[in-house]
Amino acid sequence: MTPGKSMTTLRREQTGKVVSAKNKNTIVVLIDRKEKHPLLGKYITKSTKIHAHDAGDVCAVGDIVTIRESRPHSKMKSWEFAKIVEKVRAQ
Repeated sequence: MTPGKSMTTLRREQTGKVVSAKNKNTIVVLIDRKEKHPLLGKYITKSTKIHAHDAGDVCAVGDIVTIRESRPHSKMKSWEFAKIVEKVRAQ
C-alpha cells in the first residue's frame, strides 16, 4: 500500500425507482432530483436514467432501490445494485 492511500474507497450511492428490468443482469433506475431555477427561483424536478448491474435479477419494475458506483461492467453500466429499499406489492 502506498503512503497516503486509503484501503477503502468511498462509492457514490443513489436511490431511485426501477423503470425497466427486461435485460438480463441489468436494471434501469430513474433518479429524480430538484434543482432551483437560477432566474425564477422555482424548484424544477429533473430526472436521470441510469443502467445498473443486477447480478441476481432480484429487482422488479416499481421497486425503490439503492445503487452504487462500481467498475464499468459494459459500455452503459458503471453502477451496480446495492439493496432494495421498498419492494413493489405483487398483484
